Amino acid sequence: MRFSAATTAGRFLPQRWALRMGPLLGRIDAVLFTADERGEASRMSVIAFSIRIVSAVIAFISQVLMARWMGSFEYGIFVLVWVTMVIVGNLACLGFHTSVIRYIPEYRERGLMDELRGIVLASRLFVLIASTLIAGLGALGVWLAAPWIESYYVIPFILGVICLPMIAMSDLLSGLARANSWALFALSPTYLVRPVLILLFMALMLFVGYAPDARTAIFASIAATYVTTLGQLVGVTQRMERQIPAGPIKVHFAQWFVVSLPIFLVESFFFLLTNADVLMVGAYMDPNDVAVYFATVKTLALVHFVYFAVKAGVAQRYAQFTHGDPQRLAAFARETVSWTFWPSLLMALLVLALGEPMLVLFGPEFTSGYPLLFLLVFGVVARAAVGPCESLLTMSGNQNICAAVYAMTLAFNIALNVVLIPMFGLWGAAMATAFAMIFEAGALSFTVWRKLGIAMLIFLAPKGAA
Repeated sequence: MRFSAATTAGRFLPQRWALRMGPLLGRIDAVLFTADERGEASRMSVIAFSIRIVSAVIAFISQVLMARWMGSFEYGIFVLVWVTMVIVGNLACLGFHTSVIRYIPEYRERGLMDELRGIVLASRLFVLIASTLIAGLGALGVWLAAPWIESYYVIPFILGVICLPMIAMSDLLSGLARANSWALFALSPTYLVRPVLILLFMALMLFVGYAPDARTAIFASIAATYVTTLGQLVGVTQRMERQIPAGPIKVHFAQWFVVSLPIFLVESFFFLLTNADVLMVGAYMDPNDVAVYFATVKTLALVHFVYFAVKAGVAQRYAQFTHGDPQRLAAFARETVSWTFWPSLLMALLVLALGEPMLVLFGPEFTSGYPLLFLLVFGVVARAAVGPCESLLTMSGNQNICAAVYAMTLAFNIALNVVLIPMFGLWGAAMATAFAMIFEAGALSFTVWRKLGIAMLIFLAPKGAA
């Protein structure tokens, strides 16, 4: 016997209330208990969204404490280093953390178990080797460029690259888990466990007498990243060994690499686009301004998380439906637009209402970022209005054109930042980000329509597509 929201309401609520709430509760039951692919994707999106909400609270609390402990200057240094490491660590996967989401469902659907075992093994080895080489080159590059870098950034950046191999491996492991619809294994290490451990390790180091500065925060981040990733590796490996029987291995590395490369470009442009504003503020302004801008962006992150939660839940279903009925893919894709837009709009209004008291927790100087929220939110809602278009393009084999769209958007964003930040400061960064996200949403929606004939736009996508 399983729990049913509709049945429970019928038993315990007055009949009039139960009848009125019946359709809504029926939808809840469908999301939680339907055994088909749509139900599984819905559940994963709900789990992903729940994790990201909890993660937003954890991240917000931890960032407030870090800012309070370090002060805005040292906090700004840490922010710029950590954001850079997360970006480079993600890019060091060279697209394999996303291509496995495409190949694993396909190989399982077609019964190609040798290839399935091959991509699981080869992707891990490749990402570990590639990310370690990139980390070494990064440390060498910072050391050689030290005369042209502000002195307070040099040592933190050199320390930061120690995290790169584990950040990359964690992203790959998350991709392997997403390909199998294991939402908790995919998201909780990165979004729940790691930020909590960073905060705990930082508090412990301050307790034993370390200075409250960026270097201490980076040491705490290194320890937390290694502990989290190694635990994730053990958990995902054990579960995959139970799912995939032992047997021969076939490796088609050249084929996987050719497909992963444009995906790498898509992910690179998307990740850089998402974080370009923070990096550009760091290039033009001092750490205090970086701290204020980053705190403002973090406050808005609750809205972004809806988009990422839906993306995490539906990518593997896009890949599966691509090899089946095109009408089924179109209906499912249109429905995911509604999943993304309406919760994002609600979260945006909530953040605007509570933004100023949230920012004051970082410190009195951080409230100067509150007006920026009203501009930035337009870009976030515009992105939500078209749903996870880039996942649909990537999973349907249109990763090349998707990469081109992101390249244009990134170039547009950087050009706007270069022009607007010197003129308007943080307002210039916010304007560049908002305009770039609106451009990105329109270009991706148009590309999906031209390539797949699917209308990925909230006011064109029916809410109840089946």
